[in-house]
Amino acid sequence: MLRSTLLAASRSRGVRRLVEANPLTKPVVHRFIAGTTPDDAVHAIRSLAAQGMYVTLDHLGEDTLDAAQATTTVRAYQRMLRTLSETGLTDRAEVSVKLSAVGQFLPTDGEKIALDNARLICEAAAQAGTTVTLDMEDHTTTDSTLGILRDLRVDFPWVGAVLQAYLHRTEQDCRDLATEGSRVRLCKGAYSEPASVAFQDKGEVDRSYVRCLKALMNGSGYPMVATHDPRMIAIATDLAARAGRSPDSFEYQMLYGIRPEEQKRIAAEGGRLRVYVAYGDEWYGYFMRRLAERPANLAFFLRSLITQN
Repeated sequence: MLRSTLLAASRSRGVRRLVEANPLTKPVVHRFIAGTTPDDAVHAIRSLAAQGMYVTLDHLGEDTLDAAQATTTVRAYQRMLRTLSETGLTDRAEVSVKLSAVGQFLPTDGEKIALDNARLICEAAAQAGTTVTLDMEDHTTTDSTLGILRDLRVDFPWVGAVLQAYLHRTEQDCRDLATEGSRVRLCKGAYSEPASVAFQDKGEVDRSYVRCLKALMNGSGYPMVATHDPRMIAIATDLAARAGRSPDSFEYQMLYGIRPEEQKRIAAEGGRLRVYVAYGDEWYGYFMRRLAERPANLAFFLRSLITQN
């Protein structure tokens, strides 16, 4: 119930205004958001790289219904990619892109516009010497996102995909995408989905995650294991060993600000660990989903507000 309430709040303009207007909110948000500017993002990358970690950058923004805003987002990614190149950080950082932020939901030709805009970002990434991963959003966008992925991979075969284990379809999607050179990030899922398309019970989601992991680890692609769950991390490590994978043939991924000590441990022990770093002004929806994912995140948020009050 709490999770569904928070996810509903993530799409509420009224709640958004209340949260953003609260002067006590932003210091807490900084646990999960690296900052609002490219310089903030670069600072976070340098800090994480110094600890042996890698980064995927998300310029925050989603659900845009304005073509000009979509273009603004593309330009922000192009600037960020130039900055990564100029600062010599492309060996440590790539970018993650939400297609809804670059036009996918536009009422006219949304998919085409999103594809064209994503292609511009991929071209900038190729020029900089790094890669792009397409974020996945709610289930209504899955087919569209995978279709755009297929089109992009014609010219940019390194474009990464994200699959969400709580969807019934995902085990088959993992099998389909576990091919040579295919980069696939597997996460549990962060949106409120109906029982008709998604598992509702945590145990069912966990079992689906393991089945999906098996498909990816036993395939010929590059699995990206996105989880903070110690049990899933241990299972992924075991499955990789059973599949004969070397440490550089897959990676673990975690969110900025969540379980940082575990991130350091994995990197220190020779695992390839990538941190999902979000930055930008449009932090509200992302922040609320982080609170919804784990009760500990909400407890931290509320405790911090009480402490600062």
